[in-house]
Amino acid sequence: MFERHLKAQLQQELAHSPAVALLGPRQVGKTTLALAVAQGHSSVYLDLESERDRARLAEPELLLPSLFDKLVILDEVHRAPALFPVLRGLIDQARRAGHRQGLYLLLGSASLDLLAQSGETLAGRIAYLELAPLTLLETGAAHQDSLWLRGGFPDSFTASSEARSLRWRQNFIRTYLERDIPQFGPRIAAETLRRFWTMLAHHQGGLLNVAQLARNLGVDAKTAHHYIDLLCDLLLVRRLQPWHTNLGKRLVKSPKVYVRDSGLVHALLDIANLHTLLAHPVVGASWEGWVLENLLACAPPDTQASFYRSSGGAEIDILLTLPGGSLTAIEVKRSLSPKVERGFHAACDDVKPQQRWVIYPGTESFPMAHDIEALPLASACARLQALNAQP
Repeated sequence: MFERHLKAQLQQELAHSPAVALLGPRQVGKTTLALAVAQGHSSVYLDLESERDRARLAEPELLLPSLFDKLVILDEVHRAPALFPVLRGLIDQARRAGHRQGLYLLLGSASLDLLAQSGETLAGRIAYLELAPLTLLETGAAHQDSLWLRGGFPDSFTASSEARSLRWRQNFIRTYLERDIPQFGPRIAAETLRRFWTMLAHHQGGLLNVAQLARNLGVDAKTAHHYIDLLCDLLLVRRLQPWHTNLGKRLVKSPKVYVRDSGLVHALLDIANLHTLLAHPVVGASWEGWVLENLLACAPPDTQASFYRSSGGAEIDILLTLPGGSLTAIEVKRSLSPKVERGFHAACDDVKPQQRWVIYPGTESFPMAHDIEALPLASACARLQALNAQP
């Protein structure tokens, strides 16, 4: 059992909002976290993938009003989109009866149906949180290489061996392709989508070129766009948008694309152990994507991530815009002796960030020239997480 740092924020939202949606891919630990939070409440748990629980909710207007004094946890709620209009009326009814917060905790494995429905019918009544895979602060810095290799899904990270971990991730991918993804749209051939997902893993951290991906896959660009959108909506792929402002420079406008969990990157590329990973061409991009996901999981809510790249070679790997507008420019290096290249200095001259970090795989922080700090990933995550505690 890991202590998830999102737990405190989830408790806060339940104390102030009538409904909270906790989103995240399957097997990331949403149910475990929800039940841990529910220990402090009188609660009822309903799994909408269970025939029995769906039968109990056949007439929600009869069941749910009797539970206004309890926290009702609805798992895999995207399986019952017709429930959202009902919840709106029940929340308003509960408010009139004096129950104004902590009524419903909605768990969803995808953002597309859940956000579309709840955004339309529960506006002003619901808060959203996203549970990421395990972060370095949650597992401990001593497990850095293992967490990077295996990824942050708890069952993968805690597997008894590297082989069992890889097998778990391969089964996870197969289940998504054959069982879960068909729930969310027109039938897509599992093998076609696996090839597409694998292409993205090979292209980890690269500029998104949908036309090229479509040609390589033998489909049209519209279909490739649909595949990208679907994997992003399932919280499995991230499009990192370029940072834009009126600097009078020619800037790259295409987003970068990442498979969000490093363990899935390695499973898609059949990388079984750390030795193989360190010799693989994807090693640097995999490390960069893993750093990005850890930073965003620990950063304050509403932190925006982007990258900066100009046609003249100025580049910032990750640019975090924190609440309040301050900028942190981050260079990611997979080296114990990190060196900052000219492009980073040129980009910082353009962007003028308040902080400049180099994140590297070592264990000590130290200053570098030009007001740059070299930080271990755990230290950078701890700094960002500390901002959450500030009023």
